[in-house]
Amino acid sequence: MRRGLLVACGAAAVLVSGAAVAALALPGVTGGDPGDPGSGVVGLGSGDPPDADPPDLDAETLVAAVDHGSPGDLGPARLADGLVPPTNRWFSGLVFGQDPEPVFALPVSFALADGGWSVGLPDPVVSAAAVVGPHVPAVTMDAGARSARVSAYDTASVTIDQLDASGTPLGRLVIAEGSPFVAFTAEQGLTLTTDVAFADGAGTAQDPATVEVAGRTWALVTTGELDGRRVTLEAGGRATVYPLPDDAGTEALAVLAAAAADPVTSTAVTYGVGDGVARTTLRYATADGTPTVLAAMPHHVAAGAMPTGGCDLGTYPSVYGTLTLCPGPDLVTRVPALTPTAAPDVAGVDGSTRAALVDQLRTDVAATGAYPSDTYFGGKALYRSAMLVTLGRALGADDVVASLADRVEAALREWAEPDGCSRRDARCFVYDEAARGVVGLTPSFGSELFNDHHFHYGYLLGAAGLMAADDPALADDLAPVMDLLALDIAAGQASAWFPALRVVDVYRGHSWASGTAPFADGNNQESTAEATSAWNGLGLWARASGQDDLGTQAAWLLSLEAFSARAYWTEPDLSWLTSQGFEHRVMALSWGAKRDYATWFSAEPSAMLGIQLLPMPAVDGLLAADADQVRAAVAEATPTGFDVQFGDYLVIYLALVDPQAAALAAADLPDDAIDDADSRTYLQAWLAAPPARAG
Repeated sequence: MRRGLLVACGAAAVLVSGAAVAALALPGVTGGDPGDPGSGVVGLGSGDPPDADPPDLDAETLVAAVDHGSPGDLGPARLADGLVPPTNRWFSGLVFGQDPEPVFALPVSFALADGGWSVGLPDPVVSAAAVVGPHVPAVTMDAGARSARVSAYDTASVTIDQLDASGTPLGRLVIAEGSPFVAFTAEQGLTLTTDVAFADGAGTAQDPATVEVAGRTWALVTTGELDGRRVTLEAGGRATVYPLPDDAGTEALAVLAAAAADPVTSTAVTYGVGDGVARTTLRYATADGTPTVLAAMPHHVAAGAMPTGGCDLGTYPSVYGTLTLCPGPDLVTRVPALTPTAAPDVAGVDGSTRAALVDQLRTDVAATGAYPSDTYFGGKALYRSAMLVTLGRALGADDVVASLADRVEAALREWAEPDGCSRRDARCFVYDEAARGVVGLTPSFGSELFNDHHFHYGYLLGAAGLMAADDPALADDLAPVMDLLALDIAAGQASAWFPALRVVDVYRGHSWASGTAPFADGNNQESTAEATSAWNGLGLWARASGQDDLGTQAAWLLSLEAFSARAYWTEPDLSWLTSQGFEHRVMALSWGAKRDYATWFSAEPSAMLGIQLLPMPAVDGLLAADADQVRAAVAEATPTGFDVQFGDYLVIYLALVDPQAAALAAADLPDDAIDDADSRTYLQAWLAAPPARAG
């Protein structure tokens, strides 16, 4: 079973409430003790790019044109009527399945419980191959509820109704990524009962009640009557529970208490791309307008680059490293802007290199077999062929790739027939009215349950973008279905047919692979490279189809995902983990509650790094800022040489920092070490004309 089924960047800066907080030159994204926050501030560019307009595709018309069907069943859902099912979210496990799973908002964890809910603060435990921070309830609150349902969600927050026996809301909870607060607002008069007694303090914003649980102090702020384990609320009354951060002074605790009294109600995102910067603004709204506080992750705040007097409200532990508590209401990140790119630029290669590439191209074209019919392997095969055609045309070898171009174009046209599923049971797409999304037939790796859609559709969008780059008529013919795939994985705005940014977690800066996340560890993702490739493919399709707003969105997502991938997967600072026994150079699989040196499909070391590389789109600045880290990670992945799964991508990765060693390894690489999304032509083209590495 594979990832979703059970399932870049030079400097960066983060702003909180408009003040520059940090710069990041990877590696160096710290996950350990906060240490000395320092006083330096480094920014990118001369200013923030303006807000971009989200792409505005006509979802209603596109959905009406395609066949409808439900290949999969998402199962029971604790979801209010009328809401689009929130697949691929950090909180999906709370919604889907017979029993709700814990979710991890960072810094707190949350779970539904009999009569109410529980909240915890995960305490990371390190082993040789993982760091784990499960949900351990610290405070449980009983509202007398008989059931619960999600009644609203947005970019980073989710609202959960607590219901009585008749299904009438007793009150609503709001939890949000980056917020230390779990806030309940009563819809009717009731009494909350806690499993621990908040004995110290009055429970007001001026004097929060506190209790110590397992060495951590928890606070309660309420507008109701507090009596030990009982909080009596009138309709409209509030009760907020939160853990006190480490290293927080008296003034910081007062800021937290004031923020706890005015809970987060919603979040929203805007973005812009320009002047070499991709900017993301995540805004947290509160009931009464009090600026909230926000927990910045290590990729938001670099070690030693926080301004004096800035994010000084304390810290929390997490499996991703130390979270730094900052004043809100906005979390504004800046990362280097990456440009979607078609292929290695072979225009300037010398004559002998060109001849060798054309010879290899003939071999690879001749070796192209029948295209698989599932969305994953079929998409990979079409992407490989489209890349060969693109390279052939760039090399002036149109005649060599002419027959292959006809094949891949015909295959794309077949996949892009809106009514294809009414005439066959494979190589077509349906709109699933129950799940509110697009499913390809034949599904694979649980894609009928919305697993891995961005991985699969990224290959198809990339292939379509490559083949239609200079063919507007082909782009027009492919558009009805390709635009649907774009809407499925990354709709720019929510609608009745699709959620906004289905797979994208803006707070964490990366996407999630599992559709329903039926796991106690939250959602997960391992193939960060296929995620970045999805946004690169989206950008290629946007360019070919003349959709500027979609192209800007794709560049933003590509930049954000690539930065996070390097920060937490390929070039993370793991010193805080290695000091406690972790033994590896990369992370392969990240969850809400843990990070693993493991994959869904292989225990081999080549898989751990290789799954972070395929299919290696030739984007300047996508990977490899630190040469020593690359060499060490590749060495760990190839203890017996490059004749391993993903050996081709490991060679390409090494070429970013050591072209000579990579060329020697490539010469000895057997054909069966070439991945099915790759070709030896692409490998040799990369070695001949490598993109710029990050830095």
